[in-house]
Amino acid sequence: MPKKKTGARKKAENRREREKQLRASRGTIDLAKHPCNASMECDKCQRRQKNRAFCYFCNSVQKLPICAQCGKTKCMMKSSDCVIKHAGVYSTGLAMVGAICDFCEAWVCHGRKCLSTHACACPLTDAECVECERGVWDHGGRIFSCSFCHNFLCEDDQFEHQASCQVLEAETFKCVSCNRLGQHSCLRCKACFCDDHTRSKVFKQEKGKQPPCPKCGHETQETKDLSMSTRSLKFGRQTGGEEGDGASGYDAYWKNLSSDKYGDSSYHDEEEDEDEAEDDEEEEDEVGKDSDAESSDLFTNLNLGRTYASGYAHYEEQDN
Repeated sequence: MPKKKTGARKKAENRREREKQLRASRGTIDLAKHPCNASMECDKCQRRQKNRAFCYFCNSVQKLPICAQCGKTKCMMKSSDCVIKHAGVYSTGLAMVGAICDFCEAWVCHGRKCLSTHACACPLTDAECVECERGVWDHGGRIFSCSFCHNFLCEDDQFEHQASCQVLEAETFKCVSCNRLGQHSCLRCKACFCDDHTRSKVFKQEKGKQPPCPKCGHETQETKDLSMSTRSLKFGRQTGGEEGDGASGYDAYWKNLSSDKYGDSSYHDEEEDEDEAEDDEEEEDEVGKDSDAESSDLFTNLNLGRTYASGYAHYEEQDN
């Protein structure tokens, strides 16, 4: 029978477990919640942007800088970690900072740990948007990570990219190396692989994880767990089935494009044609009435003598 654990032993084991979880979670901080990628509002121009040493728009220095590593705005001097000693004095503003990170463009406090570890562990070291290829220094917004392919995205392209990320660069779900159905999908290469072709000699599979992509080494995911779709061509011979008038391929593409582009204008043109036709009819009616009136005026004083229509025809017949 094992010995019964005492209360102090249980507390010590729980404390060690919590510390272990904290250390593990500290290394995997969400990019959107990291202090170097925090949201900041400029004191001068009131524009919201990423945490920076200088404003992206007006280049002004902020009154309360935020440390890119620990996220603090005031140094309390509770430990001897500070490079610049300030015993009994709380330091804020530029008295708290010690450096500027070249990768995230944010202040780093004068703590020895932050100064020595942030440059190597900065999550924005190679932060370049996969869509527009802009870095941290090229735009003022925050940096995000795609939840599918885990590539960096800027604030302008994050929603558009994630909406079209689960699209394969193929027309079927078959494996790129054989003709079997691809059970694993790589969202970076946008390709499917079967069980046999996910085994690679270069990238080894870790225990308890999905097999890596044989092309790029990124962790694959099962295709059935994703909302994957195949590539659809908007231009070319495979644009869809034939329409009622028999147009398909390039003809159908240009026809649909012209109908979408000039659909509203053709509608307005039809209305204008109808109005013009009505005006022409009204003008013709007015011209016809005027001509009838003129002709009646011409024959009002005309005397044709005794005719059948005048009622004198029977007298003429009797005389004869």
